[in-house]
Amino acid sequence: MLILMRPTATDGDVERVAEKVRELGYQPHKMPGAQRIAVAITGNPGPVDPGLFSQLPGVAEAVSISKPWKLVSRETHPHDTVIEIQTPKLAARIGGGVFAVIAGPCAVETREQTLASARAVRSAGARFLRGGAFKPRTSPYSFQGTKIDGLKILAEARAETGMPVVTEVIDPSHVDLVAEYADVLQIGTRNAQNFALLEAVAQIRKPIMLKRGMSSTIQEFLMAAEYIIKGGNYQVILCERGIRTFEPMTRNTLDLGSIPLIQAAHSPAHHRRSLARHRRLAAGGAHGPRRVGRRRRRRDGRRPPRSGIGLVRRPAVAAPRRLRRAHDLAARHRSGRRDRGAVKKFLSIRAPVATSARWSKSSSRAWKKPIPSNWRSSTSTAIRRCRSSTASRSRW
Repeated sequence: MLILMRPTATDGDVERVAEKVRELGYQPHKMPGAQRIAVAITGNPGPVDPGLFSQLPGVAEAVSISKPWKLVSRETHPHDTVIEIQTPKLAARIGGGVFAVIAGPCAVETREQTLASARAVRSAGARFLRGGAFKPRTSPYSFQGTKIDGLKILAEARAETGMPVVTEVIDPSHVDLVAEYADVLQIGTRNAQNFALLEAVAQIRKPIMLKRGMSSTIQEFLMAAEYIIKGGNYQVILCERGIRTFEPMTRNTLDLGSIPLIQAAHSPAHHRRSLARHRRLAAGGAHGPRRVGRRRRRRDGRRPPRSGIGLVRRPAVAAPRRLRRAHDLAARHRSGRRDRGAVKKFLSIRAPVATSARWSKSSSRAWKKPIPSNWRSSTSTAIRRCRSSTASRSRW
């Protein structure tokens, strides 16, 4: 239930309503608005009689809330939640119709890599810097992140570029540590229903980016946000990052139908584009595409309504396997088997500058013939540089 106070209601009137809610065994939540304050009730197992509050001084009306996510719903908070973060060099904002770009490396690996990515995304117009210092992985043998050293690197990147830092927290005991270095705390998809962690981040007064669980329903997603808001932290960003489906060819499937349903909540809706649009066998390797295209316009010329978008900047050096594939297709083209499928595959591969000595010696004959002039210039230039540069081969 939501109890709406009159614009002329005093602080004593609001406290009297809150005390009445506590007497009933429920929990009150004071929600200031632009013109008046409202008191939301949670913890009630069933409907609450509006007559218990309608006669109290300063009460305008008592409204029943139909949705299970009471504090996330616009019935409780009709206006958009706007999150503003001020750094010494930049004022960043998300929500309320402001389109914010959050970009950066998937994982903080080295200082040079993170600073280079931060400079690149800042020059491209990003307003937030993201990077993972703690990386929960499916395999215990995979890279788990640089942890505290990564947090220090992210803080250094923020000092240089001015962009607020978004990074993941994976354990309730790490919340205070991560909050010391980060401006926005991220709850990853594997922890979307880690209720102890949700309750822990609700106690701090910093924005929380909550990712949708890889197999969570929309109701489970919004109820996870309810845990955070119920604890007193109303600065929640809902991140749609794609869900796991029966399709094995894609890592995630973007649930476009969830966007208008998520926007029914007052929290900003954020679209994680990098995870949801790449193939498992894409040219970007196991971690996704190296480049992400621009946001396309609709037929009417307007851009799709979103509060934010997340990009992961990948390093420019690619795996040798991709270049070997480009090599094989180029050899097929020169040998006369110029089928259209091979041409399309060759044109879709972005060959790196460096090559691998492990296989370049065995396939050195393929480098001796010139690349056809009608190939894409960037690809042929990269391959010619690989062919002629001995120093670049030794780097592998």
